Amino acid sequence: MKKISILFFFIIASISCKKNDDPTPDKDSELTTINLQVDGRDRSFLLYKPKGYNNAGKMPLIFVNHGGQGNSQGMMQVTDFRLLADREKIMVIYPQGFQNAWNDGRPTTANQLGVDDVNFFRQMCDYAVANLSVDNQKIYSTGLSNGGFMSARLACELSDRIAGVAVVGASVEQGVFNNCNPAKPVPTIIMQGTLDTFVPFIGGTVSPGAGGNAVSHSQAINKFISINNCSTTPILTNLPDIANDGTTITERRYINSTNQNEVTSYVITGGGHTWPQGWQYLPESSIGKTSQDMNANEVIWAFFKRFKRS
Repeated sequence: MKKISILFFFIIASISCKKNDDPTPDKDSELTTINLQVDGRDRSFLLYKPKGYNNAGKMPLIFVNHGGQGNSQGMMQVTDFRLLADREKIMVIYPQGFQNAWNDGRPTTANQLGVDDVNFFRQMCDYAVANLSVDNQKIYSTGLSNGGFMSARLACELSDRIAGVAVVGASVEQGVFNNCNPAKPVPTIIMQGTLDTFVPFIGGTVSPGAGGNAVSHSQAINKFISINNCSTTPILTNLPDIANDGTTITERRYINSTNQNEVTSYVITGGGHTWPQGWQYLPESSIGKTSQDMNANEVIWAFFKRFKRS
């Protein structure tokens, strides 16, 4: 009963709440809702065009995917990429899941209804390249929880369009994992808290919500090491404990020295089902700690911008 109540509160928080300190983008930026018809269904996404986008030339694009029963607006509150996008000249899309869920392989509402979300992302890529100043070789995906699982699925099934993914508070759904054999390498980050009570760090049943089975953090990392043909010996760094907030972060980088592909693991010891330096959208007693030792947005972009799809 407690977990059901937590999930319900997360739904309301993600849709309704707004932080008082939300940054305000510059006046010549633009935030709009775009509607698409995909496979006979009405789909939509929030599009952020950064300051100066008219004179920026071809820009990278980042998909930022919400968690289960959340929405695109709520995800922009959990992690707001707009100021980074203004500085770096990045298009940002916050997609909307069908009935607030992604078909990430687990039995979500979207999965049970047979929604082809991989095709939805393909259609969004096509729209962005055809209608916006987006570099077709620099399209990336990240997300939290259900949105993180969806990013992992895109790495497995949309490698012809996606140049890199960052999975946060998730790993890979077991069935997707079993069938993951992308045509192209996909550089990958996986960030996961050791005390995530929703998505077990050691793998197992995801709870609450749609359930389903997730592989462990180490299994997911090893899968993408194999996909990207990276060395199995990591470059290990213990990040500075700058916040003294009860969390610490260990970075392990696995590199392919020939083509510079990379897989990076961030193990957030003491971290919960959260986005590092993102919004603590529920109390620690519900979702665990949000680590302040790393700005996930900055780390993810620093990783993405080193890679492009061949």
